[in-house]
Amino acid sequence: MNFNNQPNAQLNSLGQLAGVTVIEMGQNLAAPYASSILADLGAEVIKVEKPGGDDARTWGPPFINDLGVSFHLVNRNKKSVELALDQPEDYEAFLQLIRSADVFIHNLRPGVEYKLRVDSETLREVNPALIYSGMSAFGHVGPMKYRPGYEPLLQAFCGMVAINGDPSGPPSRVGPSVVDLGTGMWSVIGVLTALFTRQLTGQGATVNTSLLETAVNWSARHSADFGASGETPPRVGTGHNSLTPYGAYNASDGPIVITAGNDRLFTKLAHAIGRSEWLEDPRFATNNDRTTNRDVLNPLLSEVIATRNMQEWDDILQAAGVPCAPIHSIADVAENPQVRAMGMFLDSERSDMRMVRLPLSIDGEVCRTSEEAPALGAHQYIAEAALVTALHSEGVLS
Repeated sequence: MNFNNQPNAQLNSLGQLAGVTVIEMGQNLAAPYASSILADLGAEVIKVEKPGGDDARTWGPPFINDLGVSFHLVNRNKKSVELALDQPEDYEAFLQLIRSADVFIHNLRPGVEYKLRVDSETLREVNPALIYSGMSAFGHVGPMKYRPGYEPLLQAFCGMVAINGDPSGPPSRVGPSVVDLGTGMWSVIGVLTALFTRQLTGQGATVNTSLLETAVNWSARHSADFGASGETPPRVGTGHNSLTPYGAYNASDGPIVITAGNDRLFTKLAHAIGRSEWLEDPRFATNNDRTTNRDVLNPLLSEVIATRNMQEWDDILQAAGVPCAPIHSIADVAENPQVRAMGMFLDSERSDMRMVRLPLSIDGEVCRTSEEAPALGAHQYIAEAALVTALHSEGVLS
């Protein structure tokens, strides 16, 4: 089943969306990330940029080819056109692109889509089969819907910062931009669902998601804990509110994460580290007991782990079947044999172009290569051709 209006679209390696055309009007991260996933899956993505381009072009250092590295990450495999939508000819060219598109994705500041006349009602009137995906900070309804926001603001607003960090220190944001990236992922899920449904109905759809919805969703377990207990979940660092032992413990040369999250694994752990007597201690009999008495168990375990180095413990615990892993730096990850075996980095002739591939395979195939992020307006001919087509259809040109 093809998700596009071209019944003979060819499929290739991770090209299942070949023939699908996506118009992206994205800034920074969430919308560009969503369309980059679709591009990696084979869709043609045309990035419509305001005069001067996406702000993320200048985010840095570091830079590659005068573009911020983060811009390269989420804008590979795309085409760029530069349009000033307040200019009649540019707007007409944009509408022509929409007429032949399958998907439109944006994360414009709420209200701007109406000012630019790129709102769902307008564009779906132009193309009723269009899948329209809009992303905002605080959602498309409610008293705060017009409020702008960025990753750290929504992490703070939705409680993520409050539950993250060491209990002895201040609250902390999650390092990777999980809210922006997650919002892009939800958008893709909605878009693919709508494309599938369009095969049955012939109709387009409007898909809305937001940073707020994503952030609240990522904290769903903590919300559930609060609902059940009436207590605000504490910060537990690398640990877990409901599982013990579960977190980082300092070996003689650095930290190692140990996750003995059930009774069976705790039994294996106790035997492996030479503390079988813990299995007879009623304070540690079940996970509930261990979590209730974590302030007793964790110091005892820390004393044992400090007696050997990370590699020794990794060998001992892996042999015993206890899940564990040393805490690696980003530099360590890049050289890790398992990461390399999985082919996580895209092929590139440049040593400084370390782009991570789409984290999935389909029938054993993964995305191996990509085109670098485009220069601003590098594909302006697409907009120019669209304008000519529009003028012909209106009888202005013959």
